[in-house]
Amino acid sequence: MIAGSNCRINIWHIDYDPNDDIVGGAVTTGSLVYQNVYARFQSDREDMIFLQQGLETTRTFTFTVFPSSMNIYERDELEVIQPTDHKYYGDRFRVMSVRYSDFNIRDPRNYIILHATRSVEAHERQ
Repeated sequence: MIAGSNCRINIWHIDYDPNDDIVGGAVTTGSLVYQNVYARFQSDREDMIFLQQGLETTRTFTFTVFPSSMNIYERDELEVIQPTDHKYYGDRFRVMSVRYSDFNIRDPRNYIILHATRSVEAHERQ
């Protein structure tokens, strides 16, 4: 395991099916593009001013992933797959922003920082 990483994730590329469903709505599809990626998972702090006013805030999370040679885009989803006793095991997170480090792409110290929020499906598929 790479030093500093505390979980492994799968990365899903989310796209839209060119064919609409019966009522003309867009159909979301996903393809598993990377498996067993080492990552460092951290929860971001909420804005205390909003919490004191009683407003809802969006929970955000930071993933630092290795290696940086992967192509990850906004709207992609991350799924925590290891360790199995992780608080968010099996849950998915939607990538909001992607930031690359300034190391050369061939440098083994290179990494990608992903800011994500929880992704919740509105309806289960039966």
